[in-house]
Amino acid sequence: MGSMPTVRVLPEEILFEAEEGQTIMDAAHDAGYYWPTTCGGQGICTSCACMVEEGGENLDEMGRGEFKTLAEDRGEGAVRSGRVRLACQARVNGEVVVTKRGVVRE
Repeated sequence: MGSMPTVRVLPEEILFEAEEGQTIMDAAHDAGYYWPTTCGGQGICTSCACMVEEGGENLDEMGRGEFKTLAEDRGEGAVRSGRVRLACQARVNGEVVVTKRGVVRE
């Protein structure tokens, strides 16, 4: 059995593992971190949104709901670039590096 995918969060250099197919936010919670959210992970606010620095191909494809929520907040162009994702929706399938401020040990 291979090692689990890792998520690295800048600028704080936080590192935690994710189970295959787990969302970034759930993986952070399991590792003992608080990830900023207003809607509690329902994909309807953008408080949890993070910038994807590396490994975007290791996240599952963005669903319609996630696209709609992000496009309303950030504009469609920013969302189509694939650089911004909702941490409560983006599922990890491999190593990924994201930028998100406010992630702290619980």
